[in-house]
Amino acid sequence: MPGFSGTGAVTRSTLRQQIADALRDEVLSGRLQPGREFTVKEIAEQYGVSATPVREALVDLSAQGLLDADQHRGFRVRVYSAAAFREMIEARALVTEGMFRVLADAGEAPGGGAETGGARARSRTRAMQREPLDPRTAAVLAGVRRRGEEAQRAATAGDLTVLIGYDLRFWRELSALYGNAHLADFLHRLRVQSWVCAVQQLRRLGDLRGVLWCGHTELVDALASRDITTAQTLVSAYNAHSLALVERLCAA
Repeated sequence: MPGFSGTGAVTRSTLRQQIADALRDEVLSGRLQPGREFTVKEIAEQYGVSATPVREALVDLSAQGLLDADQHRGFRVRVYSAAAFREMIEARALVTEGMFRVLADAGEAPGGGAETGGARARSRTRAMQREPLDPRTAAVLAGVRRRGEEAQRAATAGDLTVLIGYDLRFWRELSALYGNAHLADFLHRLRVQSWVCAVQQLRRLGDLRGVLWCGHTELVDALASRDITTAQTLVSAYNAHSLALVERLCAA
């Protein structure tokens, strides 16, 4: 299939998931361009498998918002607008705000009901900063930080493909630590969609060095020290940076 670089090396036991993962990677890398059309038959021939797992994989990706399905013409890589990206960013912000609220509430001191607004938030932060992290949380955060370091290096170098892989893993592990499983899955799906949308614009730039957000380790350090205010500020800056960049490229 022109424009598709899959190797066809998949096993029968996981055909559906492996095909879905391979196609998702092709879309995230930009090798499958926005608006690109293909059929179940094309993908099945590429991998040398039957149509059933291919159709199931494509339906899965359609449900995740990465493909559009046409009953008569097959499937098409979804083309996202700047307005859609803004909605994704807003939804992401709501989920991460919920994660931080859970973390803040976990450190709320008894008898704090008389405080209001910012004073209560500052009291919670100070209380949490005095409490050591439990060993499990500290170990998970250390792993997340390593992912953040790799993401930061890739962002600084302008290596978008490597950045996306580490960034998705970074947020998946972070949200699993601080959010519930349903919100973690929802956030991962939002981040995949927002990366697909961003890639459609970022691939138009020749050199991405100095363009991509690279505050992953600062965010982990803020969370490790229970500094929720700084964590919220960093995520807000990340969202604003991403939105401004994509909107500027869409308008160009």
